[in-house]
Amino acid sequence: MEGRRILRLEQRRADLRFPLPDRFAERVANARIDRLARQAKFLAAYLSTGEVLVMHLGMTGRFTIAGGQPGSFHHTTGGALAHDHVVFHMEGGETVTYNDPRRFGFMELWPAEHFGAYPRLKDLGPEPLSNGFSAAYLDRALAGKAAPIKAALLDQSIIAGLGNIYVCEALYRAGISPKRLSRSVPGQRAARLAPAVNAIIAEAIAAGGSSISDFAATDGALGYFQHRFDVYDREGEPCKHCGSIVKRIVQSGRSTFYCPACQR
Repeated sequence: MEGRRILRLEQRRADLRFPLPDRFAERVANARIDRLARQAKFLAAYLSTGEVLVMHLGMTGRFTIAGGQPGSFHHTTGGALAHDHVVFHMEGGETVTYNDPRRFGFMELWPAEHFGAYPRLKDLGPEPLSNGFSAAYLDRALAGKAAPIKAALLDQSIIAGLGNIYVCEALYRAGISPKRLSRSVPGQRAARLAPAVNAIIAEAIAAGGSSISDFAATDGALGYFQHRFDVYDREGEPCKHCGSIVKRIVQSGRSTFYCPACQR
């Protein structure tokens, strides 16, 4: 999509998680995508019109590509046609279809010159693998916080883009109980946690992500990191390190998997 024009946008419903932009199809028609970028879980398409198209996949959103010239990807859409909500008809003949069964994703347009003030991004913390994320940062960010460390790591204002699977896996690798209060983590535990977060993310990227439910990459491939889970989705199975039984609890409405013997 980068460097190509959106010849036509086909909008099949008025909203996703939020209402789609006013005059959406009209505002992006014939716009060239000058640059594609990512920040945390947000995709940003910088348009030749001076606006940024911000996109979020939510839980079940997926973009799939079809048509175009030889060498392009040719894949079916992400699910039932009834869930194909937005279709980009691109210069070159491709169609890029946004499919989202649960409609937790969204798309918004924002002026590029004021994108630094875009409200959904301005309060995000540093990303894993960035220079701003370290044990020293965790020491500062977690100091005095009473929330369980699992909830704190999912807080996007503390770490941007870290999701439930990788929080469970990173806490296991660092030997930290998900129930431990955040304020007790700075120091030696933070020194273990920061590199564990980075290692888990790097390994997951190398493995193509984690296919849970309906995830697939743009070329149709599944993510294979799920075959390496130490605790996630392994309730009732033996811990790979000590043999104790992996447990599941619910924290902040999300499932947490952990080994009560290895994680303290």
